[in-house]
Amino acid sequence: MSKDYYIIPIFVPHLGCPHDCVFCNQKRITGLSTLMTSEKADIIIKEHLKTIPSKDRFLEIAFYGGSFTAIDKDVQVELLEVAYKYKKEGKVERIRLSTRPDYIDERELLLLKEYGVDIIELGVQSLDEEVLFHSGRGHTSEAVYKASKLIKENGFYLGHQMMIGLPKDTYEKALYTAKEIVKMEPFCVRIYPTLVIKDTYLEDMFLEKRYKPLSLDEGVDISTDLLMIFNYYDIDVIRVGLQPTKNITIGKDVVAGPFHPSFRQLVESNIYKKVLEEYLSQNDLQKSKDLVFEIDNKEISNFAGQGSKNIKWLKEEQHFSNVKVFGKELPKNIFYVKNGEVYDKIDKKVFMKEYLLKKSLI
Repeated sequence: MSKDYYIIPIFVPHLGCPHDCVFCNQKRITGLSTLMTSEKADIIIKEHLKTIPSKDRFLEIAFYGGSFTAIDKDVQVELLEVAYKYKKEGKVERIRLSTRPDYIDERELLLLKEYGVDIIELGVQSLDEEVLFHSGRGHTSEAVYKASKLIKENGFYLGHQMMIGLPKDTYEKALYTAKEIVKMEPFCVRIYPTLVIKDTYLEDMFLEKRYKPLSLDEGVDISTDLLMIFNYYDIDVIRVGLQPTKNITIGKDVVAGPFHPSFRQLVESNIYKKVLEEYLSQNDLQKSKDLVFEIDNKEISNFAGQGSKNIKWLKEEQHFSNVKVFGKELPKNIFYVKNGEVYDKIDKKVFMKEYLLKKSLI
């Protein structure tokens, strides 16, 4: 039996961060403005443990926000001691943290190993030098390559976080970053479209018309190609799009940019559309006959799309008279198509590969 996966998040907004990147306001992004302490961390963990089932679970304590390894060493130890206590007691299985690539070295990794850290995520953002400079990152791409190598050599799981739509970014630069990330073989990746958040330098740039954010469609299209690339290389993409919160939404702390509360679903649905386009281009189906799909129950909403967008596309643009979707117990990447005498098994990965090869993305 597979275990249910739970994360206990501990936010350390702006703790240790030596730079104010143009896009960043961690206090608004996390919804927190107070500093994290060991006492507060302990309370957070205890409160979460009360709500999580005691059996068939896999628990992870994750330090988010800020740049953990740039925090004062004494504070790092205080926070890590709390998390490690629960790991040693067998109440959690893993400890995760995120940080900047220019604040990783052998001495720091020895400390993290001593306190049972398992996964280190690096805020890569981009591997294009111009994008890094104009985003105020304060380091070059070399810091990412060096830190990634050290993390893996010291036995940690490596995570990468990349952003699209930063100042001076382009589709081609985003693809370059993704392909370079693939070469470093991280354990997991996050993809974040850049949002204009209140009280950031990027907001000033936007209001002064010196920065144009991606549209929602642009963000979805770029993320679609990136997600397919990472899927092709079997790299787990654990998030696409910023986590919606009470304040992280258009009209509150998000001033502009490709925000949607179900951004990943938009991307996953777009992948299904690309797969269907590839399949339909290779098969002469009968428009007057019912087009029937059998798909994994958990994938129905992704397949249909927001507001049944993909179904409408099949009817209105592909001119199928009737489209039906039925849920079954199937592997995630497999679905079936029925149309008249046709009954085909579709492997998403095969058609994703064909799409990526056509666009020379792999």
